Amino acid sequence: MTESLSDATYQATYQAGDRAAYQAADLDEDVSLDVHRRPRTSIVRSAARGAIAAMAMSGLRQLTTSLGMVKATPPESVIAHTAPRLFQRIPVERRQGAVEIVHWLYGAAGGACFGAMPRAVRANPWSGPVFGVLSWVAFETAIAPVLGLPRPENTARERIALLADHVLYGVVVGASPWPHRDQ
Repeated sequence: MTESLSDATYQATYQAGDRAAYQAADLDEDVSLDVHRRPRTSIVRSAARGAIAAMAMSGLRQLTTSLGMVKATPPESVIAHTAPRLFQRIPVERRQGAVEIVHWLYGAAGGACFGAMPRAVRANPWSGPVFGVLSWVAFETAIAPVLGLPRPENTARERIALLADHVLYGVVVGASPWPHRDQ
């Protein structure tokens, strides 16, 4: 790889708005230094995409739940199990809204993690879907057990539905026309 750009050159190229020069400079940049220089915009944009992705997941989850493929949504299970008193204090007619807001916050946090990854990783078109699948695997194998969530036996249809909505999440998180160019 060629020698890394100095911070001043990097910022000047970025501020000049010369996309071609910026992209050319970006291709030559040492990826290991990327984390130290990355402005917050890539993380903020990815967090926004994560919230939007969680909204898209909610739509797909509404469909799979109404078709009987998914019994209880993971966000609802997490809230009901980790904060039962708080959940019970929310009026019944507003609980679904509270679950959605918490889910969107989870999505935004996941999106921010995606945005914090090096550009070289985010530039791969498969990075989003893989990230979505890995987030589901992390929930199933680490987060749910740590929180002590009851894990009923999932049917094959439920697992496929959960996999599909996490792939959708990843597609939306990684689908920006500029994920590899987010600063």
